[in-house]
Amino acid sequence: MWDFPRGTLCLREVATYVVSRALGWPRIPPTILRDGPYGPGALQLYIHADPEANYFTFREDRLTDLLPVALFDILANNADRKGGHLLLDRQGHVWAIDNALTFHPEPKLRTVIWDFAGALIPQEFLADLRQLQEHLTSKSTLHQTLTRLLVEEESTALQARLAALLESAMFPYPDPTRHQVPWPIV
Repeated sequence: MWDFPRGTLCLREVATYVVSRALGWPRIPPTILRDGPYGPGALQLYIHADPEANYFTFREDRLTDLLPVALFDILANNADRKGGHLLLDRQGHVWAIDNALTFHPEPKLRTVIWDFAGALIPQEFLADLRQLQEHLTSKSTLHQTLTRLLVEEESTALQARLAALLESAMFPYPDPTRHQVPWPIV
């Protein structure tokens, strides 16, 4: 990807998993760094999912499950949330995969999930975000881990997006001056 530094996508995949674990949402498969024949890469748990199910097929029935994904994508500045990046497993859980285009310091949010634009962020999610903010501003294990995965500019931008979400306490609307739906969308 021309606008993401070479060799960082695997780090971003791991960072999304680490932040999701700290928040307790959304469901992102366990993801770790490993060395491979072509250098370092991300290794992610395979999710057995319905191959016919995606955001567009289960959206209306799963809005409650999609809210944390939408909020997380804003926080992580996900530049590529397509419908097919949301899986429905055999137990009916929604999983968010393909999270490499995240944490860019410049606004890059592109997602198919705009269902919550203008809605208030539920209090339980705001509480989780406040707790995350405390961890990111201290020398916590989370802070130290993200320091190894993201450059300072990306961490600073993450903290700014987090502060903005807490201040507004609502989901943003798409920016009409930018293309904010990825192509292709599935």
